[in-house]
Amino acid sequence: MGMAINNLPLIREECRVFHMSDTQIKEVMSRLHNELVRGLGKNTHSKASVKCWLTYIQDLPNGKERGKFLALDLGGTNFRVLIINLGDNHFDMQSKIYAVPNHIMTGTGVALFDHIAECLANFMKEHEVYDERLALGFTFSFPLKQTGLTKGILQRWTKGFSCSGVVNEDVVQALKDAISRRGDIQIDVCGILNDTTGTLMSCAWKNHNCKIGLIAGTGSNACYVEKTENCELFEENNGKLQMLINTEWGAFGDDGSLDFIRTEFDREVDTHSINRGKQIFEKMIAGMYLGEIVRLALEKLTRMDLLFDGRGSDLLFKRNSFYTKYVSEIESDLPGEFTSCRDVLEELGLAHATEADMAAVRYVCECVSRRAAHLVSAGIATLLNKMNDPVVTVGIDGSVYRFHPHFHTLMCEKIEYLVRPGITFDLMLSEDGSGRGAALVAAVACHQSQQQGA
Repeated sequence: MGMAINNLPLIREECRVFHMSDTQIKEVMSRLHNELVRGLGKNTHSKASVKCWLTYIQDLPNGKERGKFLALDLGGTNFRVLIINLGDNHFDMQSKIYAVPNHIMTGTGVALFDHIAECLANFMKEHEVYDERLALGFTFSFPLKQTGLTKGILQRWTKGFSCSGVVNEDVVQALKDAISRRGDIQIDVCGILNDTTGTLMSCAWKNHNCKIGLIAGTGSNACYVEKTENCELFEENNGKLQMLINTEWGAFGDDGSLDFIRTEFDREVDTHSINRGKQIFEKMIAGMYLGEIVRLALEKLTRMDLLFDGRGSDLLFKRNSFYTKYVSEIESDLPGEFTSCRDVLEELGLAHATEADMAAVRYVCECVSRRAAHLVSAGIATLLNKMNDPVVTVGIDGSVYRFHPHFHTLMCEKIEYLVRPGITFDLMLSEDGSGRGAALVAAVACHQSQQQGA
């Protein structure tokens, strides 16, 4: 045991690569700011790594929206249909989850949207609105190029989908076509959005200062309210002063601009990922990768004889075996206690770990998750400083923010330090951005079209 304790200084030395100085963090901010400006610029957008797509959402909910609205949330192996009823002080929501069978995920686009339209019709029957004409908001969490509030061109499928005939096509039109092929239900598709935008909309309904939406989960992305005059790709002048921008900031660093803080472990994660060289920022902060970064560091320390007496296990040395939820569990142990840590290590075949080993494992987890929280904070502080609004709420969703025991606190402290004097912010946990947010987009859009007499 005495020997193991002496390893801690050497373990700390190996983990120093995860520590970012404030100078480095400010450099990250300055580079991200330049990328955001490039993404918004007409002449630089095509080459920018952070695309800053227009969402065509220019009105946030004001709490006065009323009526029944449908939402459709497609982001993975299942999808949800929701109906929400907005009243004076209440928000009733009912939803149902439907599976996307594997043969449909890999079949034709027509079959996919016919399946979705059939589920929509069944849902409307069950909720006794089969004969009503309703507005629908569509959350579609795949890479989308929007050319209007109700026009979104699929860039590429991700998450195991490969339906033919949909890439480079308008998915709103595909949904409308499937609805008309049935001919039995009346639905107006009022807007298409992704989960990040939904998070912002959902929080803005409750809190009018909400002007940034953040996902810190399996992946990471952010959207924010920009001045229309800075959105050079927006062609029309309709007198509205703001536009929601979907940054797609996961791709920050794809041009090499984060290489100065990346570690051997980040490069290793990237090398073995399905989208090599892409989503570099996301790979340093998102739940899909944090556990693997920790595992690679633990593997190295074990092979250096600094951990577990140099005796690893098959699982420890196996790719992606260290889940990100383990990081949250290990860091949830009280100081000096190792209950969850011991459970995790036993699951990984490391029952021979000493207390000194467990303290070291916990230290590695803290280094990796603190770096993630600081990078996300640098991103949020960059947006806050760019917007320069005196009071802003950040709506946040995602498993890492939701379940990691210190992520919220780490973010509050770091953003506070990085943000301009005179800017006040708070972080708000979103509730069901992709469902409720979609319905709110429909409610706001529907309200807009009524104003315009459409």
